[in-house]
Amino acid sequence: MSATEELAGRLRGTVLPAVLTPMDTTGAVDYPALRRYAERVAAERIGGVAVWAHTGRGLHLSAADRRRVLEVWRDTVDLPVVAGAGVPRALRGAPLEDAEDAAVAVAAEAAELGADAVMVYPMARHHALPDGTERAVRLHERAAEASGLPVLGFFLHGEAGGYPYSPELIRRLLALPSAAGIKIATLDRAVDCQDAVRAAEGTGALVVTGEDRMFGPSLMWGADTALVGIAAARAGLTTAVLDAWTAGDAAGFLRASGRLDRFAEATFLAPIEGYVQRMLWAAVWEGAVPEEAAFDPYGPPLPAAERRAVVACLERLAKEEDGAAD
Repeated sequence: MSATEELAGRLRGTVLPAVLTPMDTTGAVDYPALRRYAERVAAERIGGVAVWAHTGRGLHLSAADRRRVLEVWRDTVDLPVVAGAGVPRALRGAPLEDAEDAAVAVAAEAAELGADAVMVYPMARHHALPDGTERAVRLHERAAEASGLPVLGFFLHGEAGGYPYSPELIRRLLALPSAAGIKIATLDRAVDCQDAVRAAEGTGALVVTGEDRMFGPSLMWGADTALVGIAAARAGLTTAVLDAWTAGDAAGFLRASGRLDRFAEATFLAPIEGYVQRMLWAAVWEGAVPEEAAFDPYGPPLPAAERRAVVACLERLAKEEDGAAD
């Protein structure tokens, strides 16, 4: 069995939180808070974690912070660590070839630091190019060659910097020997999500849902694994849905999906880039992140009413849990 097949087998049917990066008001990473948060996440029943992802503001981290963040997670979590490999924010305006080289270098760095796989960020500039599909496939090949690790493709919605992957591109990516699967995060585009799942069917690769607002439906459409920002806090809400679906527990699936959907409604709404801050608020409520480390300097300003809505949602869900336990 290849390393790619072995990793896919370990991850299939599990939830990987796309984890947060605790920061203070200046944007400095709070490492003691990060370690405590990592220990809290590691205690959950999860299949692994995704670092350097959008939820953790991976492309915004300095090179030194990026390395140290992964080191903390590798130190703390005895599970697969998937690292996002993309173009650091400082190089966003670089010529395309330089940007591609930078993403490949990040993949190699992830391997050096002990990651088990890399998730290759989409490069939106590929979308408009006549040879965009070829360049995207080659980028994934290069990331795998430089890192020696299995790769995940990443169909990411435009609001987070991605672009729609065609069914042809998905099939070509999943035909690569190094491809463990593809993460699909279309936000609210049900047709795009369904088409992507269909393109991945029959390949044997992981079909990874990143659909925070369509989580339950994406499982019904064919996703078999999850890598989601909504699991960065209250991960049990997400794992309960996947567990019920895998067990064929229809009633349990409906209950768990309803609960997760209410949490998603309070955290993944316009402006969508505010979801990182909302998830940090949820992590504070949960006791996983301290108040002084719960700032997202890269998202939009949000009114206090949004925090109250997140907390109110969590309190209602907690009361329901207490009532069910009785």
